[in-house]
Amino acid sequence: MKQIQRKLISIAVAGTCGALALPLPAYAQQTQPEAQPAAADEMKTVTVSGSRISTRGFTQPTPTTTLSADDLAKSAEPNVFNTLVELPALQGGTGRTTFTYSTSSGVQGLSSLSLRGLGPIRTLTLLDGQRVIGANVTGVTDISQFPQLLIKRVDVVTGGASASYGSDAIGGVVNFITDKKFVGFKSNLEGGQTTYSDDKNATLQAAWGRAFLEERLHIVASGEYGREKGIDSAGFGEIGVGGRDWFTNPDLQTRSLAETTDGKPQIRFVHRSQPYQYARYGLITNGPLQGTAFGADGVPYPYFYGSNGVPTGTGGVTNCINPACVGGDRSGTIQGGSNLAMDLTRKVGYMRAGFNINNDHELYATVNLAKVTSAFSPVPGAIKNANLTIQCDNPYLPASIVAGCAANNITNFQYGTGNGQFPRNINVHPERTQQRLVIGANGKFPLFGVDWSYDTYAEYGRNQTDIAVRDLSLNAHYNAAIDAIRAPDGTIICRNPVAVASGCKPMSIFGNVAPSAEALNYVLPPAGAFQHSVQRQNVVSANMSGELFSNWAGPLSLATGAEYRRESYRVTGDPYGAGVTSETPNTATYPADPLLNAQIGNNWFSGNYHNANGAYNVKEAYVELNVPVLKSATWGEGNINLADRRTKYSTSGMVGSWKLGGTWTGLDGWRVRAVTSRDVRAPNLSELFAAPVVINGTNLYQGNTLTVQQRTIGNTKLRPEIARNSILGVVLNQPSWAPGFSASVDYFDIKINGVISTLSSQQLVDLCVAGNQEICSTMLLNSPVPNTNYVTLQAFNLASQYVKGYDVEMAYRSNLTALNLPGKLTLRALATHTISFLVDSGVVGTVPTENAGANRGSTPNWKVMASQSWDTDSGSLTLSERWISSGVVSNEFIECRTNCPVSTNNHQTIDNNHMAGAFYIDFGGSLKVSKKMTAYFKVNNVANISPPAAPGIPLGANPALYDLIGREYRVGVRYNY
Repeated sequence: MKQIQRKLISIAVAGTCGALALPLPAYAQQTQPEAQPAAADEMKTVTVSGSRISTRGFTQPTPTTTLSADDLAKSAEPNVFNTLVELPALQGGTGRTTFTYSTSSGVQGLSSLSLRGLGPIRTLTLLDGQRVIGANVTGVTDISQFPQLLIKRVDVVTGGASASYGSDAIGGVVNFITDKKFVGFKSNLEGGQTTYSDDKNATLQAAWGRAFLEERLHIVASGEYGREKGIDSAGFGEIGVGGRDWFTNPDLQTRSLAETTDGKPQIRFVHRSQPYQYARYGLITNGPLQGTAFGADGVPYPYFYGSNGVPTGTGGVTNCINPACVGGDRSGTIQGGSNLAMDLTRKVGYMRAGFNINNDHELYATVNLAKVTSAFSPVPGAIKNANLTIQCDNPYLPASIVAGCAANNITNFQYGTGNGQFPRNINVHPERTQQRLVIGANGKFPLFGVDWSYDTYAEYGRNQTDIAVRDLSLNAHYNAAIDAIRAPDGTIICRNPVAVASGCKPMSIFGNVAPSAEALNYVLPPAGAFQHSVQRQNVVSANMSGELFSNWAGPLSLATGAEYRRESYRVTGDPYGAGVTSETPNTATYPADPLLNAQIGNNWFSGNYHNANGAYNVKEAYVELNVPVLKSATWGEGNINLADRRTKYSTSGMVGSWKLGGTWTGLDGWRVRAVTSRDVRAPNLSELFAAPVVINGTNLYQGNTLTVQQRTIGNTKLRPEIARNSILGVVLNQPSWAPGFSASVDYFDIKINGVISTLSSQQLVDLCVAGNQEICSTMLLNSPVPNTNYVTLQAFNLASQYVKGYDVEMAYRSNLTALNLPGKLTLRALATHTISFLVDSGVVGTVPTENAGANRGSTPNWKVMASQSWDTDSGSLTLSERWISSGVVSNEFIECRTNCPVSTNNHQTIDNNHMAGAFYIDFGGSLKVSKKMTAYFKVNNVANISPPAAPGIPLGANPALYDLIGREYRVGVRYNY
């Protein structure tokens, strides 16, 4: 194998050097959807996104699903991302309905695609076969920044493609192909809203194209504006937004392992969970006054606990399982308080200019400018879970509480609050701005008596991400403001004189009492938390493909190329979050304050962004061959496809990826395909150069509890993840006995080793104790100097993942003349059945977890999409269905109600492990109003199906799988001239 690889690389380098020596190197890409083969006169040159080969008659072995521009138009979505995420193979992406509970995940408002549930970082997203600058520090591409009206089709390659396209293609490739030769003018105007009169949206798109200079110069341009206003936070309480009634605050009440010897389940799946460590406007959580809550005007009242609970005076509540009861006063519930959907605005401009030097060579340049902004509220209030100490001499306390303190001989008590008196929820505002410029050339040239295609380009990409978090409290200011005393002159001031000198204004947190404007400005500084990051990507790439020679079975074809890429980023946080360094000057916006930690930062309630920077470069070359081996009227046709790529990363050195596959086409439309590949994902900028964060914590080591510094940093020693990806499939393509019918079934098997993962400090200590010397070198646990022990929290190549299953795709097309009806009927169905998705964390004492069918995640056992479309010259009607199979809360849970076994850390018992599936029906249609204008409509989730309860996750439902928005209506008009 090594000798073969060396020979392949030598061919690749020689071919690439030859391409670079030509005046205009690059390769022409014209992809034909695999399920829709072209007529014989159209099969001269074909390239599909699963391969770099561009030659006659090649049938590539890697399955590819294609969505045409017509498919995208029928979906009538304001963002093409919303259409793609419904494809069964795409699981686990991020969009405006995911991570709405997070201030600092880095993916807020990011529309990214994920194949096989492996995550966006393992799915390579391309635009016209070219890489696109990432929209966050993990390098993930934002689909919202693409020029969507000019998309001619989308190829979804559902197999490993690292040998053809490079790093990140472990799960596969999603390639957006634009219409580079569009001529004319077209536009789209669309608007819609939900049945609850929210998430109102509007989209305006226009594109223009024209040829000049006797059709030697071709210019295409487009502009797009889209606004999806989102669904606001419901705020506190068990309240559905806009009349939605499905939120029940589901939760998992968990007893300790020691209590599970009674034959009852350790975990109860409950609804209407009631946390008892805080109330909306405040609750005393310990001591003789425990159970006293505060309401309107600060008036105290006995808190109504669920589960017939009674406070114990020591922090617990009888009949309740820490930290929650069931039922009772749920007005302070926050789980349903995140936005159901973010407010998202897209502004995209795109232009391509291509100049034909002659019929064989084109010079081109593309410019893509985009700005995507979003806004959302991750949580109402700012929860303090029984972690506040209130002094009994606080002048804001009602007289009855002061008297209670005296009667019980206490000077302080523990307190929890949702800070419901804050006038506004925390709100997050990410803004991503992309600048992308590509210059290149493509065409063909004669070599060995045949024409060879080439494509070479250079790309500059810049993405700037600014995240502002407003109405966010500073912890030290909050603590100082709520600790008030009465001054000698009778006024109320902050107790800490240092705080007073630096501008502290007192604030009451006892009941629904509006704070003063001065107190709010002190506790919630208007500037808020802020992060500014800039990423840059520079690429130089050259590719060529053609036929070396022909044998008795057909042409032996080759694609080869080389690429250089540099990725870099720099992140700057505000001084209060990041700490004051040379990169975060303490400006007037964030003045120095003696109460704040100026060196470490971490002063905000959340969203503490830190500074970081880093860069790496990649040099790679590849070769791909298609070798015909069989052509017989009796035995059919067969070919072998193989590829090899060598990649050198400046951080981790050389790594290789390869692909070996083949197809056999038999009689009457039958085809068998198989491919196996070695695929890689290199560590991204964030994993390599994560910003350092230091907090104090404790760890158990050799029987002792140690106070340690927990230092979170990147790891420049990370190695690429290595995957083995295998696919075996059979295709039936329009047999004589079923004209118009095609179907395919493909089994996939993906094993990833050295998965980059981050563990807790205790898990790292345990791995060191177990003998992992690489991890031991990142910590100090026996220092004789006080307060100098530390544990370094960084990513390691520890975990592994193994996913297997199969894809099914079927299509049938027929005209309706036999029924005496106009037009044609198209039936299509796609399904993915994930048999297993095992994840091994690499942590000592744990077992691999099975994620397939665990419906709190992103990988159901079955995900199906089907459609039935009737198209005529005057319009169309489309009915479509989406199905998610039922599943479980966790495959590691053991469901039982009586006679339960004793729970273990790896296998806990639960009374109800079921999560329902969902079946959605969508309906749409179009009407040709005139020769140039078409009106259309679309109704999503016609039956307004509600999501099933998902315990233990924000919103009490899973937006990664289910529709949380409800029935949606859209209407629009398209103009094409």
